Amino acid sequence: MAAIGVFCASSRTLDQRWLDLAFDTGMELGRRGHTLVSGGGCVGMMGALADGARSGGARTVGVIPQALVDLEVADLASDELLVTDSMASRKTVMIERSDAFLTLPGGLGTLDELFEVWTTATLAMHDKPMVLLDTDDFYRPLVDWITSLTDQHFVKPAGQDLVRVARSLPEALDTLDSHLIPAPTSPSA
Repeated sequence: MAAIGVFCASSRTLDQRWLDLAFDTGMELGRRGHTLVSGGGCVGMMGALADGARSGGARTVGVIPQALVDLEVADLASDELLVTDSMASRKTVMIERSDAFLTLPGGLGTLDELFEVWTTATLAMHDKPMVLLDTDDFYRPLVDWITSLTDQHFVKPAGQDLVRVARSLPEALDTLDSHLIPAPTSPSA
């Protein structure tokens, strides 16, 4: 159906609940017929996400910089593994290959990816739906901070509204599905 770019943590020291959330996300993407576009790692939430996606029948596309391949953390089971020369080019390829974006809990790398797609959307460089999964108020401080930036006119309200916040995985995926831009249909002959 659609290629969903998912950003999440790759830490090996996370609580099991975050790994379970990632696995469940991948499973549900597969159940809904989507392709997963991920950061191409096989560890942490990123690895659990890809494993869940394959378990759910999803096609998986991993996008990973050569430096991480060299560290032997690449998801070699990906249906398609794209190796880039840098983290910056990884984000560019993920944006190009995805029809929508879902951000799960994560750290600095996840925030970097979220802000990259958010910033490029505010600049009208893409119009792909973006959802932030705020399970257990993980992102509440971030959302509050962005709201304060909007209140102080550093961020336009329309820019803030580009990222939809969901409280549960079903809500997040339903929101993405409802905002996907349908593929153009070819005229009948």
